Amino acid sequence: MFGERIKELRLSLKLNQVEFGKTLNVTKQCVCNWENGNIQPSADMLIRIATKYSVSVDFLLGLSQNRGIDVSGLTNEQISHIQMLINDLQQNNNGEKS
Repeated sequence: MFGERIKELRLSLKLNQVEFGKTLNVTKQCVCNWENGNIQPSADMLIRIATKYSVSVDFLLGLSQNRGIDVSGLTNEQISHIQMLINDLQQNNNGEKS
């Protein structure tokens, strides 16, 4: 299911495998292997993809049809905390690329 979802996401962004891979610091071959179900990404990579493209990990894994993150039932404080965590992850990912 992950392979289908990652391809769906990539195509919705109008990116080829090379372009999509570059955004995640992986090769075209890696993206191709994901899409064909030959390999599965690490948990860290799942988080990186979900964060970068604002989709839920549940969506990527085929556990949900909803691409976004369901925040219904969460308090504003919980949502703020999640946003802070996402911002921290994005800053850490940007720091790794430098």
